Amino acid sequence: MKPAPFRYAAPASLEEALALKAEHGDEAKFLAGGQSLVPAMNFRLAQPAVLIDLNGLDALAYVKAEGGTVRIGAMTRYHTLQRDKTIGSKVALMAEALPEVAHPAIRNRGTLGGNLSHADPASELPAVVLALGGTLHARSKKGARAITAKDFFVGVLTTALANDELLAEIELPVFPPRSGTCFLEVARRKGDYAMMGVACAVTLDAGGACSDVHLAYCNAGETPVAAPKAAQALKGQRLDDKTARDAAEMAKGEIRPFGNVHASVDYQRHLAGVLTRRALIAAYGRARA
Repeated sequence: MKPAPFRYAAPASLEEALALKAEHGDEAKFLAGGQSLVPAMNFRLAQPAVLIDLNGLDALAYVKAEGGTVRIGAMTRYHTLQRDKTIGSKVALMAEALPEVAHPAIRNRGTLGGNLSHADPASELPAVVLALGGTLHARSKKGARAITAKDFFVGVLTTALANDELLAEIELPVFPPRSGTCFLEVARRKGDYAMMGVACAVTLDAGGACSDVHLAYCNAGETPVAAPKAAQALKGQRLDDKTARDAAEMAKGEIRPFGNVHASVDYQRHLAGVLTRRALIAAYGRARA
């Protein structure tokens, strides 16, 4: 299959890219890593009239630690994030999830901004950004705005970005001391989309009880899905096998999996329960350590 005819543009600056998007609106698509868009174009599931190639915009590829946050440019590629010491030390949850993303060839080209803008609910990184409480910074010719992760993902392959906006930066908070994270997923084969995945973060108070808990899931609904009731139930508690199991059972009721040819809804919920219990215990142990 070959894509439908389109006009190709390679802007030399972010301002030029935003001007092109403002001019063409929904008829234009941004090309970042191309690992999702190009196959969709080849199958003619996507038929943009204009393709705006962002790969020349080096200013959108960076990792910066500033105060209590880490800022990541939208064109930063997975393989860069995997090897970045700032990500490894300050955003451990993302570092743990990145090796689960597809295969090395995909990670060499794919970008964080492209992944989040594509908004595939089965993808790992939207769930990670949701669990971390990230903020996504959009730019357009008219200005800039910040969107929280919980508001950014609005449906299958659908985000809160307006038709003239570009996701320019991802801002992630650095968790305080006595915090631990864990990412787990189950896939049929290495590199496949997860049948179920969980991103977990736990922060402890001085007495060793949970003061803050975050749980988010991939392939659990139309968007990455959080489990706030299960997380809230753990606050003030010391985690053990029983409390982790109880929270996992609660989380199973908060997700909304579809089921597919590889995993029924019941099996996806079972996986969510098992992975939640394991992730909570692992994150709690890392926080204590």
